[in-house]
Amino acid sequence: MSRCPDWEALDVLEAAPDRPVAFSADLSPTGLLAAYRAGVYPFPAADEYTRALNEVLFDDQVQAGRIRLVGADSADPYAVSWWSPDPRPVLPVSTTHLGRSLARRLRNRLPWSTSLDRSFERVVRECRAGRVPLWLTDELIESLVRLHELGHAHSVEVWEDGDLIGGVFGLQIGAVFSMDSMFFHRSDASKVAVTDLAARFAQAGGVLLDAQRDSPHVRGLGATLVPREQYVRNLRGTWRDSLPMSTATLPARRLVQPTGSR
Repeated sequence: MSRCPDWEALDVLEAAPDRPVAFSADLSPTGLLAAYRAGVYPFPAADEYTRALNEVLFDDQVQAGRIRLVGADSADPYAVSWWSPDPRPVLPVSTTHLGRSLARRLRNRLPWSTSLDRSFERVVRECRAGRVPLWLTDELIESLVRLHELGHAHSVEVWEDGDLIGGVFGLQIGAVFSMDSMFFHRSDASKVAVTDLAARFAQAGGVLLDAQRDSPHVRGLGATLVPREQYVRNLRGTWRDSLPMSTATLPARRLVQPTGSR
């Protein structure tokens, strides 16, 4: 068994690409922020069965030191697995844009608007609603809300006639924004949220949106896969930078590119 005192002592580049890189019960705001800065994100067990499954599947690798334990040994580590996939799905903010069909709808008739940090906790809870497995636990939400209050976690909201119809949230780590989850109540509203986030982040000097987990949905948003080493290289040396984004409520149709541009 191999234990790291903290996330700074963990070298994620040595970890296997397709399994947890670590187990740690620490979901405190300080621990969570340190993990994201190391290129790692959490996946809390939704119930005791999932926690026990973590131990059954991975205990031999923990004992052999191939998966590390991070932090103090006083709490049950198998309640939270921590991941850093290789390769990593990312969206450069400079190339993130709406598809033609959605752009046409926004240009012609959709009266949508977007905002930043207007309803952070509500966006997080909308992202949790109906999700299986329930990885957005109460403890994780509490820490995310605290990180939002400290200026590290942000949300983009999409509105239609005063109703919240979509959104995305995550943590800003310098010039990288790691997106935890998104939701929609109207078709394509989450795509508008991500595109709006890219626009605000680019204007502030940001470089990359991190989609964390590969899926057809994030590929549809324009995500491409990069080696974990490249992702971590982009992350290191930038997270101390403060890049405040505009909080103005803006019309979503501003995201539509001029006809003929890419």
